[in-house]
Amino acid sequence: MDIKSKRIVVTGGAGFLGKHVVKRLKDEGCKFIFVPRSKDFNLTKEAEIIRMLHTFDPDIVIHLAAVVGGIGANQKNPGKFFYENLIMGAQLMELSRVYGVEKFVAIGTICSYPKFTPVPFLEENLWEGYPEETNAPYGLAKKMMLVQSQAYRDQYGFNSIFLLPVNLYGPGDNFDLETSHVIPAMIRKFVEAKQNGESKVTLWGSGQATREFLYVEDAADSIVLATKYYNQSDPINIGSGHDTSIKKLAETIQVLTGFEGDVVWDTSKPDGQPKRRLDVQKAKEAFGFTAKTNLLVGLQKTLKWYLDETKIDLNK
Repeated sequence: MDIKSKRIVVTGGAGFLGKHVVKRLKDEGCKFIFVPRSKDFNLTKEAEIIRMLHTFDPDIVIHLAAVVGGIGANQKNPGKFFYENLIMGAQLMELSRVYGVEKFVAIGTICSYPKFTPVPFLEENLWEGYPEETNAPYGLAKKMMLVQSQAYRDQYGFNSIFLLPVNLYGPGDNFDLETSHVIPAMIRKFVEAKQNGESKVTLWGSGQATREFLYVEDAADSIVLATKYYNQSDPINIGSGHDTSIKKLAETIQVLTGFEGDVVWDTSKPDGQPKRRLDVQKAKEAFGFTAKTNLLVGLQKTLKWYLDETKIDLNK
């Protein structure tokens, strides 16, 4: 698909991933990019979605908007995360189909995989068990877009695709400790401990769980490539193909921030899913995506962005 002349709506386009996707689309030469803001369009409401479609008249909808957070936020808001993600995705895809949108790009989540998925995760494993309990409502709500995508292609010939990105991080991430994911939470905790001369940093869980991380600019590249070249409803993993333990991640961030105190693991808090690493071969074969940014470089860039934004000098 030649996307340069297409009218493209990016839901969540003002968010963490969305800003990078919008920038990548502009780099691609796209001239008609529209970002519906939540204050103007409540995408959980049918009438608001209809008004949004009539306002922007899109050829392509890239659905990034989500109600999302880390383990703590998922534990506090299971009903909200389930309902709002489910209703937003289901209505947006249905009304896009009715309106005549040419292509719908649905962004799922790694949380949709079963709790004990064999590593590396293959797309075929998606239905072989129940997701990890702390984020199952969110993961299942997003997973319904895959069912809808496949059903709509079968019945209506609707061109929708479903991508499964792994844990994202990078400049512009959410550093609020109440709602953030693991990398920004760790960066903030180590930076503040270093700045305040504290003797220890307390982190959730045992540190034994493993995670795969994808730098946000690489994720944006994958979404634009898939928008251009991928036209099937089979789910596609989006990741780096490399994992690390949470303990090793903490050690790396500790070194980067120069914090010299102790790390205490609060094992009363959950680890979440025990292991996460994706098989990323299908993305490479289907639309030529391979992640470019290794974890150390990505962490360095993310830390620099956070220090610049907060105007913190760790050398003082």
